[in-house]
Amino acid sequence: MIHDPTGRITLHRHGRRVRVWAGETLLADTRNAVELRETGYPDRQYLPRDDVAMQRLVRTDTVTHCPFKGGASYYAIELVGESLSDAAWSYEAPFEAMADIAERLAFDSGKLEVRVE
Repeated sequence: MIHDPTGRITLHRHGRRVRVWAGETLLADTRNAVELRETGYPDRQYLPRDDVAMQRLVRTDTVTHCPFKGGASYYAIELVGESLSDAAWSYEAPFEAMADIAERLAFDSGKLEVRVE
């Protein structure tokens, strides 16, 4: 287990419905999200790719590294006449303690509407 001396990260599976919208466009709809709670950050919903409109996502060159989760890859959301850069990300090979979010996608709630019902 990776220890974060300044905060805490916890993962929670739940059956609540999570939908992600870009305006009127539904990008994702699932009841199989993993919620990541990290001290100092908003809660994030990590959704399985099978429940995401992957045809609207285009991988970008952006990568980041978290010392507690690992490396993240980013995606733009392609809409008619618009592209939302780096609006989604995925930890494709996270550290072992974060294995539940592997290959799942999280969405930037500042660029998209993430509804948890």
